[in-house]
Amino acid sequence: MIAVVQRVSSASVTIDGRIKGEIQNGFMVLVGITHLDTQEDIEWLGRKITGLRVFNDQEGKMNLDLNAVNGDILLISQFTLHASTKKGNRPSFIEAAKPDIAVPLYEKMIQFLEKETNKPIQCGEFGADMKVALLNDGPVTIIIDSKNRI
Repeated sequence: MIAVVQRVSSASVTIDGRIKGEIQNGFMVLVGITHLDTQEDIEWLGRKITGLRVFNDQEGKMNLDLNAVNGDILLISQFTLHASTKKGNRPSFIEAAKPDIAVPLYEKMIQFLEKETNKPIQCGEFGADMKVALLNDGPVTIIIDSKNRI
């Protein structure tokens, strides 16, 4: 499971002209799921995301986590994070999980993050054509891969 975590001042996702999810201060997270991902990946990645100390403290140092700043999460599924570009110019998405595997894991990630943050998680819609807007704060962008823990 791969996550691209961006610290944002605001972010939203629009589907068919309607805002589906919207946050102010917090993280906009793109998550890519593979057929090898499990509940263990969800929990490890979820704790990494919520524990990231990338928000400024009183001295302006990145030292605070999401809960310390009462931040929110906008979670967007994005299978293209598992694109392979090794051969040719057309990406292969063979490592991305099919919907029958990915949707339940995505929903479990939402539930896990809600438990960790004690807040509702804003999200997109799996498989939908989404328009994502964000104001990256910093900019701060962190990539986390649950298969690369060491």
